[in-house]
Amino acid sequence: MKHHIPGVAGAGYHRVLEVGDRGMAMTAFGLLRLGAGCSWSANSGGREVALVLLGGRCAVMAGSVDFGPVGARADVFSGDACTVFVPPGTPYRVTALSAVDVAVCESPSDARGEPALIRPEEAAATRMTIGKDNFTRTATILIGDRFPARHLFIGEAWVPSGNWASYPPHRHDVENPPDEIDMEEIYFFRFRPAGGFGMQRIYTEDGSVNAAYTVRENDTVAIPEGYHPVVTAPGYTMYYLWVMTGNSRGFISHKDSAHSAAVL
Repeated sequence: MKHHIPGVAGAGYHRVLEVGDRGMAMTAFGLLRLGAGCSWSANSGGREVALVLLGGRCAVMAGSVDFGPVGARADVFSGDACTVFVPPGTPYRVTALSAVDVAVCESPSDARGEPALIRPEEAAATRMTIGKDNFTRTATILIGDRFPARHLFIGEAWVPSGNWASYPPHRHDVENPPDEIDMEEIYFFRFRPAGGFGMQRIYTEDGSVNAAYTVRENDTVAIPEGYHPVVTAPGYTMYYLWVMTGNSRGFISHKDSAHSAAVL
């Protein structure tokens, strides 16, 4: 199975990953790009949806809730995200007030709820530094385990030049709380300056999965299982949006003992 999905370009909505693709049982993902004045409408149907504004400004309507103008950053390297949560069975519309770039994250759900706006200042309040030395990253949580979503657990990470992330390698494959919970995940990448790249590895202890991919701007990696460390090339800051889904949610993972002892 190939985990790597090359980046897509162009205006409109692009489906990147559908439920059932590449071993992903609970995750769908798409990218929405609109020019100023353009609109796009959809219905969440049997899914919960998170609209993560990657850049630009738009007006969002979800059901009868008019969130008005949302979005404060020009791009993913210029501040914290604004996120709109759309519960199942809800029509919604995005109208671009400037050129706008939105990640559309979905997971099957029958949970009832109300549309909600997660503001940039709420994301900023969760900011944390993870790791040390040359495996350091900054991360924020957009939809955490206290948010009333059924499956979605979403955040952003920024990795400095030449640094590793998701290191020591960790997995979340087995429902064994409090030591590990079962969640699949995707990474969606951006780089600063333009033209950057990184390397993503995915592997399991039994060797049934052992893959490595070059990741570039707008690439997505599907991670249904396995350890998944990633590194950015020197000279480039890596951004990745991480979207995790599971029946349990949270930062509860198992580290690869073959590597964790060397750095912790």
